Amino acid sequence: MQKLTNVDPETKSPDFVAENIARLRTLFPELLTEGKDGVAINLDVLKQLVGDKTVTDTEEKYGLNWHGKRLARQIALTPSTGTLRPCPEESVDWDTTRNLMIEGDNLEVLKLLQKSYAGKVKLIYIDPPYNTGKDFVYPDNFQDNLRNYLEITGQMGDGGQKLTSNTESSGRFHTDWLNMMYPRLKLARNLLREDGVIFVSIADHEVHSLRSQMDDVFGQENFVAAVIWQKVFSPKNSARHFSEDHDYIVVYARNANDWTPNLLPRTEEMEARYANPDNDPRGPWTSGDLSARNFYGEGTYSVVCPSGRIIDGPPPGTYWRVSKEKFQDLDGDKRIWWGADKNNTPRLKRFLSDVKAGRVPQTLWTYDEVGHTQEAKKELIGLVSFLNSDSVFETPKPTRLLRRILQLATKSDEPALVVDFFAGSGSTGHAVMAQNADDGGNRRYVLVQLPELLSGIEAGKLKTIAELTKERLRKAGSRIREEWHAAQASASQQPDLLTPGAKTSPPHCPDTGFRVFKLASSNIRAWEPDRDKLAESLETAVDHLKTDRTEQDILFELLLKLGLDLTVPIEQKAIAGKTVHSIGAGTLIVCLAPSVHAEEVEALALGIVDWHKAQAPAGESTLVFRDSAFADDVAKTNLAAILQQHGLQNIRSL
Repeated sequence: MQKLTNVDPETKSPDFVAENIARLRTLFPELLTEGKDGVAINLDVLKQLVGDKTVTDTEEKYGLNWHGKRLARQIALTPSTGTLRPCPEESVDWDTTRNLMIEGDNLEVLKLLQKSYAGKVKLIYIDPPYNTGKDFVYPDNFQDNLRNYLEITGQMGDGGQKLTSNTESSGRFHTDWLNMMYPRLKLARNLLREDGVIFVSIADHEVHSLRSQMDDVFGQENFVAAVIWQKVFSPKNSARHFSEDHDYIVVYARNANDWTPNLLPRTEEMEARYANPDNDPRGPWTSGDLSARNFYGEGTYSVVCPSGRIIDGPPPGTYWRVSKEKFQDLDGDKRIWWGADKNNTPRLKRFLSDVKAGRVPQTLWTYDEVGHTQEAKKELIGLVSFLNSDSVFETPKPTRLLRRILQLATKSDEPALVVDFFAGSGSTGHAVMAQNADDGGNRRYVLVQLPELLSGIEAGKLKTIAELTKERLRKAGSRIREEWHAAQASASQQPDLLTPGAKTSPPHCPDTGFRVFKLASSNIRAWEPDRDKLAESLETAVDHLKTDRTEQDILFELLLKLGLDLTVPIEQKAIAGKTVHSIGAGTLIVCLAPSVHAEEVEALALGIVDWHKAQAPAGESTLVFRDSAFADDVAKTNLAAILQQHGLQNIRSL
């Protein structure tokens, strides 16, 4: 551990040490901690971040440490070998939606999303397991977590493995939870924009551990608030000690200097405090006390009421808030209220037009404002059928709670990507669609959920939580769309208040669809030669793409590897008898035809050139072909030569 001493703040020359520390704090908050002589840099952590595996965490330092933290950090740095397979048949509005629902282990999915979504997410909300002794433990295998996931879900091996709970009797009860959360938080931070923010629901069981972990990952200076949500409306009489009436929502910004919460709408009660009894042209106002108990040397003068009554000074033990000169200016501007009879103690008029457009958010959220757990269950039951509603999914969050978070962290007039990688019943996606319908916003969501088995009592026709998520999104989207159209129809029947002949364009219907993807092994076959059948191994290696995968599977893996959005517009066209895909208006052109004969090369190349010219993409285009499609190098070389003659230089084979 290298120690860095504090530098004299009065120095006039540039403080390079402080600047370097600030840069490190921005890039790697976990490097910095408190040392004996000031700020300390943990060189072991730095080595881990650059892949040095000869590291031990032996030096004592301030912060949360547990057995397995070093390995948890390595897990976050280990790339995934998986991919995401598209499932249009389970999706809604596949061709037009920009929302995503991904079924899979969120650790692997977060790794796969890094290229496409790093630095692009405005808001992350997660409701992770609370570590109550019943929660499923995500089985992170450092050697091959993807294989572990495939085995557990029955995609590899003998029908799957049983998921286990993190029981309180385990000697690693807290450690297992910390090791599960840490790499996911690390990867989540990478996704956030500089003005992004993360909200995490948690109970008393692990709020202290979560705060310490997030201090480590996000930096203590980026802590914003610990909100208390009153989740129940009546005490639990069965409680052994106290009725647990609240959960926490811990809030951290990617960079606290770049993020501030939006103001909340003013309540009707707040608006009712303002009136205009004297018909002031500046509009409604309320009055405030002009006296205060704090000593003010110029605050002890007498005043004369418009009625002629003399008030010797402020009430005993108090002082006027302003000087006599300032008081006279305010009175001349008619900002002093003397009462209806002009004889009262003066009060200061505060106009509604002068106050903030909304209210500053507070850290106590009551159930009457944002909903409670019973409300959340009723919402879910109203959309999805269960065999027994008494044991329905235990921990859904009310959409009012999620919409409060959306109001604070996103704006209706700005595009925003919202991510929830512990999606559960899909409350976040439901809330995003509902909020967009309400305020015309352009938010979109990415949800991730493990296909954890539901119990027989809960399930009904649905077998996993991921199936529950999708079903709720379908039903909620359909209902929101119907209500939106009904509201538009009702509005169109209202008397036209505009100038005769004037027309307005109706607002766009909110995006209530979603694309479904599922975590799977890569479409590219790994080179695993059989020494006893080497000739056969070499023959099958000629085409390294798996034969049981579709063109669409391969296409979306390509998007992930190139860092493109999974909802980017894709067109396709038949050229020379081959299907050609154009992604992002010609930014990427892909032909995955299994065979391209020499006599087809010219027609294919010239057709692609013409289509590319018609699309006229702004930047350089990339073209990708299946390498094994060409019978020999001559055909491949001829294709590349024709394309390059027409200015298409960036040509790749898969």
